[in-house]
Amino acid sequence: MHELSIVADLFTIIEEKARETGARRVTKVRVLIGELSGVVPELFRTAFHSYKKGTIADRARLEIKITRIKFKCQSCGKEIKTNNISGPDFSYACPFCGSKEVELVSGRDLYLEKLEIEI
Repeated sequence: MHELSIVADLFTIIEEKARETGARRVTKVRVLIGELSGVVPELFRTAFHSYKKGTIADRARLEIKITRIKFKCQSCGKEIKTNNISGPDFSYACPFCGSKEVELVSGRDLYLEKLEIEI
């Protein structure tokens, strides 16, 4: 479960930001998790709630936003949202022009989007 080490790193950032701002308490944490990030949101949530005990964020609510998989076709310029990917030799073709020259725009994201604090 690599979610626990990710949450540990997240709490390093949370505590650093809280110190910088003089926060007494962190009340809400919002993270973005991409569908291709390899992070399981339910495991992340469990790790977060276990880790927060006794920290400045011990009463914080966790919001998880899922970032959908989005490609941009380099040939026609269209953006394509999909959740239809599978297999180790995955190859995606643009449904508009058929080109395989597509770039992943989002879906691998994993970052802290927002902290709400009390000062």
